[in-house]
Amino acid sequence: MKTYDFDHIVDRRATGAVKVDALKQVFGKSDLIPLWVADMDFETPDFIIEAMRKRLDHPVFGYTVEPEELWPTVQEWIFTHHQWKTAPEMFAFIPGIVKGIGMAVNALLEKDEKVIIQPPVYHPFRIVPQENGRQIVYNPLIHNADGSYSMDFRHLESITDPKCKMLILSNPHNPAGIVWDRESLITLARICHRKGITVISDEIHCDMALFGNKHIPFASTCPEAAACSITFQAPSKTFNIAGIVSSYAVVPDEVLRSRFFSYLKANEFSSPDIFAPIATIAAYKEGEDWRKQMLSYIEGNILAVEKFCAENIPQIRPLRPQASFLVWLDCRALGLEHDKLVSLFTDKASLALNDGEMFGKEAAGYMRMNIACPRPLLLKALGQLAGAIRTCR
Repeated sequence: MKTYDFDHIVDRRATGAVKVDALKQVFGKSDLIPLWVADMDFETPDFIIEAMRKRLDHPVFGYTVEPEELWPTVQEWIFTHHQWKTAPEMFAFIPGIVKGIGMAVNALLEKDEKVIIQPPVYHPFRIVPQENGRQIVYNPLIHNADGSYSMDFRHLESITDPKCKMLILSNPHNPAGIVWDRESLITLARICHRKGITVISDEIHCDMALFGNKHIPFASTCPEAAACSITFQAPSKTFNIAGIVSSYAVVPDEVLRSRFFSYLKANEFSSPDIFAPIATIAAYKEGEDWRKQMLSYIEGNILAVEKFCAENIPQIRPLRPQASFLVWLDCRALGLEHDKLVSLFTDKASLALNDGEMFGKEAAGYMRMNIACPRPLLLKALGQLAGAIRTCR
């Protein structure tokens, strides 16, 4: 088995990478350690690069059809890793999960119908429906005493009306890294099914469960979930190929599938580019060893953040993610209002993170840190943060 080097630092500058080349535009400074955009600073696995390079050896890049092995490969991966039995007709390519949310909104909702989200949550869940003219209804998560979160079903029941026709679920949850338990997913499914609400389950982080946790696909939990849901997945987060748009929708219910897939087909949204199937097949056929080594390294980085904060910055409390490479930092003990907290990280520590209020007003005093980078760089960033906090005392 090949051993991969995740300590290797890759210079991503001048490659068009949002994470580094957009720092000046977004943060006003370009000399920041980038710990914000949710892609990894590790090299994309060699077997994916080689599969694409092999196709590049052919001198014609014309229109292409989906490879016959695409959906059987995806099905096998989902069954092997998540014990969810699917069928080929359930699948369609989508040109990105955020774009897929916009497509679902426009395909399935009337202009006066509403979308429910569960903040603090990935901000496009709010922005995309709003920009498409739909009203957002908020069902905030319960913030538990230990720093964890749970769903507020009583509140959900109270705020839904006949115009609430869609709920966007983050599963696993971004930014808190929650792997939702089966009981919560079933309860949510039964409420939504009874009220005629379609659940869009964003499961882009599903293959990155950590510390013995296990992802449960929403649609696999019960008949009600299968009947009222569209699941979005992709290999992009797991294998660091976000720039190769390789997302797909899984829709078990025939009626819902016909409505959504007809919209995709009519607008040619379900036709992948030449490289998306190639990268997906390579990732799912050859990627298991890389995935396991990467997740082990991510766990080590999370432990390093916890240890460093406990020993050097006790005012910052990291919530250990159950999935993915995003660490939710509780910075409320610093006692800083929003602008001063952001300035501490950006101006004094020279770090680029996502501030908590981006994910909802419920997350005031939080910051989201992407720790999918070489550990020496992560420790350097933490050292800069500790130094900045000391100078503020």
